[in-house]
Formats: sequence, C-alpha cells, structure tokens
Amino acid sequence: MKKEYYIFQKNKVVHVSRNTIPRALRQEELDVLTRNTAPSVLEEIPRSKGAYVVELSETTALPDGYENVSLRALPGWVDEQLFASWGKAAQLLHWHQSNRYCGHCGAATVQHTTDPARLCPKCSKMYYPAISPCIIVLIHRDDEVLLARSPRFRKNVFSTLAGFIEPGESAEQTLHREIYEEVRIKVKNLRYFNSQSWPFPGQLMLGFFAEYKEGEIVIDGDEISAADWFRYDDLPEIPGPGTIAGQLIRCYVQLRKNMKGAAR
Repeated sequence: MKKEYYIFQKNKVVHVSRNTIPRALRQEELDVLTRNTAPSVLEEIPRSKGAYVVELSETTALPDGYENVSLRALPGWVDEQLFASWGKAAQLLHWHQSNRYCGHCGAATVQHTTDPARLCPKCSKMYYPAISPCIIVLIHRDDEVLLARSPRFRKNVFSTLAGFIEPGESAEQTLHREIYEEVRIKVKNLRYFNSQSWPFPGQLMLGFFAEYKEGEIVIDGDEISAADWFRYDDLPEIPGPGTIAGQLIRCYVQLRKNMKGAAR
C-alpha cells in the first residue's frame, strides 16, 4: 500500500512548490523534508488507511522546491475532495495538539487502538476530535440578497451571515437568533442547502436559504461592519466557489437568471 502524507508546518500546508496543486506527499518527499529533523507529529489518519498527518518542527528549514501556504488559500485552488482531505488532516492535527494531556488528571494521552480518539491510560478518559456546528445563511428578497462584511474579511469582500450553534439550540433557532443579533431583521421559509466541513479549526457549516420577512437593517457594529441589499446581477466581490458562502450566492444568482429567462 502506498502511503501519503499531509504535512504541516506552523499550521500551514507544506507542498512541492513546482506543483500547481498542493497534494499529499509521497514517502520519498517526506524523507527529504525530515532528513535532518524528525517530525513532531506523525500519525495515521483514522479511517484513511495509508494516509498520515505530519507536523514538521518549526525550526525545520524547507529544502529547495518546497514551500508552505495557508490552508485558507486552498478552497477554489484544489477540488472539493482534496480540500476535504487537507481539512480532515488539519482538524486531526489540531485535535492532537490540543489533547496531548488529559484534562481530567493531567497524564499524557495516547492514540486509541481502534477509535478516532486519544485515551488517557491513567483514568481512561477519551478525547474525540471536537466539531463545532455553525449555520450559514443567504437571505433573499426577490431580486436582492442581503450580504454583509465582517472586520475580519479581506477588503471589499461581502458574504452571507453565519454563526455558531449554542448549547440547547437547533440549527433553525440559531439561524433566527444570529440574523436578528447581527442585522435586526426577521426571516421565514428556511430551506436547507448543503453543508461543508470548514477546518478553521473544526467547524461544520450548515447552509440555508431564508426569505426576508420584516425589519430594517441595523448592524451590530461588532461582528458585522457593513450590510446591505444587492441585486443578484450587481453584486460586490463575494467568496470563491470553493466556499459554501460562495456556493449559496452563486446558486441563488443562477436561480434568478433561470427565472428571468423563463419569463421572457
């Protein structure tokens, strides 16, 4: 069985720089990267036979022909399946880094022999990778969609609203709460769209469409710095098609175009 390695350094993807697509590396490439310094993490990815996540020491100098890039640069650059593989590896590395020691008794944990978990050999506590569920929603009103900016976004980019599901909430309750908190409007006719694993560090994005019901936009000024209605055929810069936000927006744009075309 051929082995493949998803290699990170300083939480960035390590890949062959002459290769246009960051891919999993082969054994001989791992050998080159670890010739002088052993990796700080080298573990098989659960349920992915022959695939390993590797963390290089921060002091390891990358040889000629290799470079590291941000994981956030991969959506839209690599296909969805490859991004999902890199994302899974990144989440498992974060899980490993965050659970080296038992939070109950302080003993060092070990990889469980069968489950995708870390085990405390002293008190038998199990630590599974943490997944944080979120909602992400495109609000529409006939030919318009509501898009917003976060202070964390790249300049000029507008996107959909999103937020974490809190304890005791359903996804639908979170959607209504987050929209009202961030822009002070109410919505109706929720429709599920799709989901996406978002490894920053371990989110599961549940995508929805929602129809405008009532209210005027009032931004919270904290998580949202600007928000407005935009016609489907006159949009600002939006996230790329590799993101669920970009997919929600592009899907609605295509639906409106199809509707306009059928009406002619």
